[in-house]
Amino acid sequence: MKLLIASHNAGKVQEFQQLLAPLGLEVCSLLDYPEIEEVEETGTTFEENARLKAEQIAREMHCLTLADDSGLSVPSLDNAPGVYSARYAGQPKDDGKNRQKLLKKMEDFTGPDRAGHFTTCIVVAYPGVESLVVQGQVTGRITHEEKGQAGFGYDSIFYYEPLGLTFAEMEPAVKNQISHRAVAVAKLQDQLGGWLEATF
Repeated sequence: MKLLIASHNAGKVQEFQQLLAPLGLEVCSLLDYPEIEEVEETGTTFEENARLKAEQIAREMHCLTLADDSGLSVPSLDNAPGVYSARYAGQPKDDGKNRQKLLKKMEDFTGPDRAGHFTTCIVVAYPGVESLVVQGQVTGRITHEEKGQAGFGYDSIFYYEPLGLTFAEMEPAVKNQISHRAVAVAKLQDQLGGWLEATF
């Protein structure tokens, strides 16, 4: 069965392909359909944005579609950047500028004020049926400077205490075991089989 990932983000698509490999699905993405534009994220929560993308693309392509909305939330900044993580520094989207803006805002923060968490909400949609929704979260703290070359987004400033590394310092295989996306995908793996059976 084909599963379309509703994203043009190569880093995100690659992570999903690796994480979803055990499910035996034929995974493709909007990178394979460059003529299709991404859905505008007008929601105020991760779930609203993921639903908008998954359900609209599912209707458009008439196929099983997965979308996620992910972001970094810092409680001491009223959970910013949150749903605006990808465009925190404005348009066009720029990961480097987003990271620098966040580090600048937090330059005087210390201790617990540097805590943050990544959240992923995944929605799997198919036309005419109730979507499957799962969510994953991982906690860490925001570093004072960028560390590591791997990953994307805010990975180089997100320090994961149990391993003593930022997400960008980890091997992809390691990150894919503990990340917010991995937590959400584990829940997806638990629930997708039953949902597919009930749907098809």
